[in-house]
Amino acid sequence: MISLDEALERIFAYADPLGVESLPLKYAAGRTLAASVTARTSQPPFDASAMDGYAVRGIEIKPGVTLDMIGTSQAGNGFDGEIGPGQCVRIFTGAPLPAGADTVVMQEKTAPRGTKIMFVDAVEPGKSVRKRGNDFELDAEILRAGEFLTPSAIALAAAANNAELSVYRKPQLAILATGDELVEPGLQLSVDQIIASNTFALSALLAPFANAVFDLGIAADTEADLSTKLGLAFDSDADVIITTGGASVGDHDLVQPVLKSLGVEIDFWKIAMRPGKPLMFGKKGNKLVFGLPGNPVSALVTATTVVLPALRALGGSRSPLGPRLRLPLATPLEANGPRRHFIRANITVKGEGISAVRPISESDSAHLSSFARANALIVHPEDAPAQPVGHIVEVIPLRAQ
Repeated sequence: MISLDEALERIFAYADPLGVESLPLKYAAGRTLAASVTARTSQPPFDASAMDGYAVRGIEIKPGVTLDMIGTSQAGNGFDGEIGPGQCVRIFTGAPLPAGADTVVMQEKTAPRGTKIMFVDAVEPGKSVRKRGNDFELDAEILRAGEFLTPSAIALAAAANNAELSVYRKPQLAILATGDELVEPGLQLSVDQIIASNTFALSALLAPFANAVFDLGIAADTEADLSTKLGLAFDSDADVIITTGGASVGDHDLVQPVLKSLGVEIDFWKIAMRPGKPLMFGKKGNKLVFGLPGNPVSALVTATTVVLPALRALGGSRSPLGPRLRLPLATPLEANGPRRHFIRANITVKGEGISAVRPISESDSAHLSSFARANALIVHPEDAPAQPVGHIVEVIPLRAQ
């Protein structure tokens, strides 16, 4: 049995980025940049008004002064002329500042009388003007290689006139559930069967980090059926193959021997963590193979803490572990044993408006309803002592992966 840190180190040694592709902007969100992005224009490309009002020569504006309005400048249709002494132009947010003007006075600070505009207060020259290139200049590096493409990053790339981006490819996944006791949702159960939920949970969790997720169905607890279905996975384009169940060493736990018979090199089996100790990792060629426990909470916890970091690394992420928080405990935490414990929890806001994390007492690895109520996992280190209210703990958010 190895530590989680050692397990991740071994996995990352094989989880090199898969390759690079060029994608249109509308498909690039959620990817990691493979090359930096430079601006193909300045933003704004001209001096622009930051509000609705009047474009003026700032030095002329004093309380009670009146100027002649000689035209209008609006977004997409600027004023074609130049402002001279004693003149102003009606201007709208985002419109080009007319030649000769250097300042915008908000309309609330004026008293229009037809084409005569009286100004109530003095104004600081340059006020309410977005100078050309204020956000970014032409040819400036606006996004660096290795950055994750959030919606705001996509907006920035678009504003800089980039139609396509060079990004790392996402992995393709294949998921196989195992167990004679499993049946698909919606079917009639016999007295010794349960509903298969792991594939649905894992697909929902991992799909945002994958280019495609192939559902291989349910394999019976026979070497023949496992070999057939896993053979299909190895013959497919999947970069990562995930099994659930059958990962222990019981008489019906056949996943490991079948994987070995198919040529998979098992790197490790069993991690010092709870839930999820019987987790297996190996590889065949350039395919990574994960054997997750069958209990649904164990499958989800190991997928969150082990498989997701691997998928992020394959997708080029510079931070494959994902988001982590440091929060105070809302209730005490018991001492931990020799395995790192990922405790179901909820991030809450206390009466004074301070965030805290509240452990959920349920720890059964098959208790899905408690996991569904959780929005976080507390990381309780190996052999950690009991912790009081207010102690700062590491937290993995579950709903912002």
